[in-house]
Amino acid sequence: MTEFSSLGLSDSTLKAIAETGYTDATPIQEAAIPVALAGRDVLGIAQTGTGKTAAFTLPMIDRLAAGRSKARMPRALVIAPTRELADQVSMSFERYAKYHKLSWALLIGGVSFGDQEAKLDRGVDVLIATPGRLLDHFERGKLLLTGVQMLVVDEADRMLDMGFIPDIERIFKMTPPKRQVLFFSATMPPEITRLTKQFLNDPTRIEASRPATTADTITQYITELPVSDSKAKRAALRALAERADVKNGIVFCNRKTEVDIVAKSLKTHGFDASPIHGDLDQATRTRTLESFRKGELKLLVASDVAARGLDIPAVSHVFNYDVPHHADDYVHRIGRTGRAGRTGETYMLVTPADAKSLDKVLKLIGKTPQMAPLDLDWASLTDERGGRGGRSGGGRDGRRSESRAPARGRRSERSEAEAPAPSPAPITTPDAAPAPAPQDAAPAEDRPRARSRTRTRTRAEKPAVVTESTTAAVEASVPEPEADKAPARRSSPRAERPIRGVKARDESDDNRNGVRGFGGDTPAFLLRPTPTRDE
Repeated sequence: MTEFSSLGLSDSTLKAIAETGYTDATPIQEAAIPVALAGRDVLGIAQTGTGKTAAFTLPMIDRLAAGRSKARMPRALVIAPTRELADQVSMSFERYAKYHKLSWALLIGGVSFGDQEAKLDRGVDVLIATPGRLLDHFERGKLLLTGVQMLVVDEADRMLDMGFIPDIERIFKMTPPKRQVLFFSATMPPEITRLTKQFLNDPTRIEASRPATTADTITQYITELPVSDSKAKRAALRALAERADVKNGIVFCNRKTEVDIVAKSLKTHGFDASPIHGDLDQATRTRTLESFRKGELKLLVASDVAARGLDIPAVSHVFNYDVPHHADDYVHRIGRTGRAGRTGETYMLVTPADAKSLDKVLKLIGKTPQMAPLDLDWASLTDERGGRGGRSGGGRDGRRSESRAPARGRRSERSEAEAPAPSPAPITTPDAAPAPAPQDAAPAEDRPRARSRTRTRTRAEKPAVVTESTTAAVEASVPEPEADKAPARRSSPRAERPIRGVKARDESDDNRNGVRGFGGDTPAFLLRPTPTRDE
């Protein structure tokens, strides 16, 4: 083991390290700290729990302490995938920078923008942030990253799993091209490899262990269940928790909804348990984690939001209620125990439906955990929710109806847009005049305009008897050639396209130049020409 005093750190930083109780550096710290102090890019590959946070925090503190702030802009940026991990980095920075005059700000979701903006306005040396909240502040015009000298990406493989890679690429492009990059990941999938080749400049590759290996301080067990039943799984979990000497443990589930169900089941049966997942507000998550750190909470039921970066060294047990969908998540989950030289135990519940996921996990870790059978009456354990079925159809129906409504609107818009422009008004007869009557009897939205105009023209083509009085009235109402063109101009897309409905209303009840129908009888005074505005 190598002592921190031999790695080139300043006396002030070494003093802070000594006060935490650490004297020897871990392999990743031993290899990464001297390279980072020299200003070179670092590509660190190490499993969770090996001390990656201190591997970039300690050299960052010394490098920033030796320089000066510029225009009160941040000089260092740390990007973490989850709020909990970002908060962990913030606490680590506070612990090791206590003897340096450096300021920092934590930018995570679930916290008001006002407090964060107040810190940014005063100026900080280090920003510790999740990608989403950092970009929110940038888009608000509250920060500039042109002064960043050091950029740290922690748990890059988790960024990939959570879909943050496009955000990370955008953040890289927001920083100066000449900056030092410290890039850490437990695994190196192809997308992460591509990212390092694109943004790192001749990095020093450091592998503390081969990718995705489990620590030798962890004893792993598998409990096989003969049924794929939720109630049976919860009963098995309770039996394991009772049998094992659990000081404090974490129960991992694949889905947020399952987290709440399992936590409620444990509490119902007398266990001290609380849930934590991404749908809970930040204040609740912080309180729950703090209670767990202090030993006030025995079982933490969590989604994978808590699987990365949480420095809780005294976790005695990890229970995988669900076999993780991604094999890498298994490594990160069980890495919550067996930390800092301590020993730990992990249990994984396996049902017949988990065969494929289990094969991926075993292939990744390269070992077969021990078996931990349970003597339970499996036949008597049935799912409490079996009668409810799966998803309800109401939601799907609701989505279907929502998708159809806009479609109908778009079709009606297209019918109005594609309807031919009205031709010059034909000379109509009293028999044809009552044609607009159906529009008065029904709402406008229930009757397409194009069809009503077609009916009017069809009826107008029928022969009719014309008297002298009606002929004079109709001839007086025939518009001039210039007026014939006006409706066509209004329907033109170039003229008044944003207000297509105006023309349709003018041709119905609101048309001042037309006539109003009264069934089959039309009063003679309505056939007289209507005075125009010019008259």
